[in-house]
Amino acid sequence: MNVLVVEDERRTAELLTEFIEAKAEYLVVRVLDSVEATVNYLKKHQTQIDIIFLDIQLADGQSFRVFEQVEVTVPVIFCTAYDEFVMKALKNNGIDYILKPFKEQDIHQSLAKVQNLQQALGKTHPNIPQVAQQILTAPYPTDPPTLQRSFLVRYRDKMIPVEVTKIAFFHLDNDTVHVYGFDGEKQAIFKRLDEIEAVIDRQLFFRINRQMIVNRGAVKDIEPYFHRKMVVNLHFAIPDKAIVSRLKVTPFLEWLERPG
Repeated sequence: MNVLVVEDERRTAELLTEFIEAKAEYLVVRVLDSVEATVNYLKKHQTQIDIIFLDIQLADGQSFRVFEQVEVTVPVIFCTAYDEFVMKALKNNGIDYILKPFKEQDIHQSLAKVQNLQQALGKTHPNIPQVAQQILTAPYPTDPPTLQRSFLVRYRDKMIPVEVTKIAFFHLDNDTVHVYGFDGEKQAIFKRLDEIEAVIDRQLFFRINRQMIVNRGAVKDIEPYFHRKMVVNLHFAIPDKAIVSRLKVTPFLEWLERPG
C-alpha cells in the first residue's frame, strides 16, 4: 500500500517512514512538509495513495486547510503533540490519531486499525460517518503527553532543574540544544528540539524555525526581514538573529495575538 507522509520535522518524517516501511506491504512514496505542497500533490496524485499520515501543525498552518482546498477520499492518520483536535480530525477522513512522541508500535497499531476497518466495511476507502463511533470507542495508542514544568540542564559537573516559566528560549547550536533563561544564563540540555516541542505549552512557546523555540514573554517586537521572513527582537541580547521562517510567519503572528 502506498503511503503519503506530511510532516515538517525532517527527523520525525524519517522516523515515521522507517516505522511504516518496517511493514513489507507499505511503501512511503512521498514526504511533504507544508499545506501548499500537500494540496498540489493530492490534486494530481491522490488516486495513487492508499493512506495519508498527516501532521496537524505544519510550517504554513494547520493541515485541516488541505481539506478546504481538495476533496480527500483517502483514509488519514493524524499526527500531533496534543489531543485537542480529535473531533476535527474525525470530520476530515481521520481513521486514527497518533500523539507525539510516538513509538513504532503506535504506527503499526494505526495501520492495523485501517486494515481492520477496510475489511469490515469491504471498501478501499472507509466512509467516515460509518466508522466514527468505532474510532471514538477504540483505545488510543498513547496517553496525552504531560506538559513538563521543568527541564534538567547541565551546569558545570551537575544537573539542575530549570522551571519552564524561567526559560526565554531554546536554541540549537552545533548539534547541541541550549536553554537560555530570562536571567541571561545559558546551559546545555540533552534533548532534541522536537522532543522539547512535544512536551511544552504551545500557548507559551513557539518554534520559529528549526533552531529556535521562543517564550512569548521574551518577545519585545518583530520586524520584516529578507524574503518575507521576520526577525523577533527579544528583551535581551541573543547570539543569533531570531528569524521566523517564511512559512511560519502567519501562524506565528496568529499565535502572538492569541491570549497567553
